[in-house]
Amino acid sequence: MEFSVWLAMIGLFLAGGLTPGPAVMLVLSSSLRYGFRPAMLPAIGVSTANLVWISLAAGGAAAIAKQFPAGFLVLKLVGLCFIAWLAFNLIRAEPRDLRLAREAMPKRAALFGKGLGLQLANPNALVFFGALLPGYFDASRPLTLQVAIAIATITVTEMFGLAIYAAAADRMARNFATPSFAKWFNRGAAFLMFSSAAFAVWATSR
Repeated sequence: MEFSVWLAMIGLFLAGGLTPGPAVMLVLSSSLRYGFRPAMLPAIGVSTANLVWISLAAGGAAAIAKQFPAGFLVLKLVGLCFIAWLAFNLIRAEPRDLRLAREAMPKRAALFGKGLGLQLANPNALVFFGALLPGYFDASRPLTLQVAIAIATITVTEMFGLAIYAAAADRMARNFATPSFAKWFNRGAAFLMFSSAAFAVWATSR
């Protein structure tokens, strides 16, 4: 992988990590409800799921998707349903004054699992990993080293972007969060989470 290609990869995934989507909305809502450190558990889950997506990209997932479009459409729709379920639970979350007390943090495995499951089911990942990432691999060079570089680059950029959102939400909750704010934030986050995933399904099925 040439240096210029690597820089382009950084730009792509840094922009992706800073763009509001299902993963960002999950980390944001987790930070508001539980605090910064617990919110990094779903962020780690998202980055762990990225390892699967990177492996699929290196294995030619885009070519497989072209051969079996119906199968990939079913997978995307299942993923959309999973994200819709997360969004529904977010809307149903009981609003509370976050200035007074944070919600009791659920088990660490549950938070990690939400991030892992969301990113594995996230249709947006098909755009970045299925359609774009394979183009950054040079078939004339050793693939193992390129995959290792991609894993390190994508993990750092993803965690950086999610940490920024988690820190901002944590500060927001301490300073001026109110029950009505939490209620409307949850609704907005759920809408963005679902609409972003739905758009990715539409865009990758044309």
